[in-house]
Amino acid sequence: MFTVNCFNDQETLDELKIRDIVIGEGEIVENGDTLTVDYQGWLENGTQFDSSIDRGVPFIFTIGIGQVIEGWDEGILGMQVGGIRELIIPPHLGYGNQAIYPIPANSILTFEVQLISIRKSSSNNN
Repeated sequence: MFTVNCFNDQETLDELKIRDIVIGEGEIVENGDTLTVDYQGWLENGTQFDSSIDRGVPFIFTIGIGQVIEGWDEGILGMQVGGIRELIIPPHLGYGNQAIYPIPANSILTFEVQLISIRKSSSNNN
């Protein structure tokens, strides 16, 4: 079961919060790597707004080049395959003051991300 960290109206989140639920094994995620992940995302009130698990299709992206929100680019670095990480992302590292339905503007977002695989970039294969 997943618990969402909620903040009252007067609290704000200024920095990315990272919590490893499960530590993976093997190579470590570095900028430029192509990752396959499963994830779920929640708003502060506990409403799930997205889930690759529910769609049955993992999400593939290259980290560190702006394909995802900044909170993901920062928060997934250092993970290992099989790892599960909770990211609590402040608005300025998410979508900021832009509303992206169903995510309201200035939202604190909570994600649970499981790293399925890493394809190392050629510049990281030293």
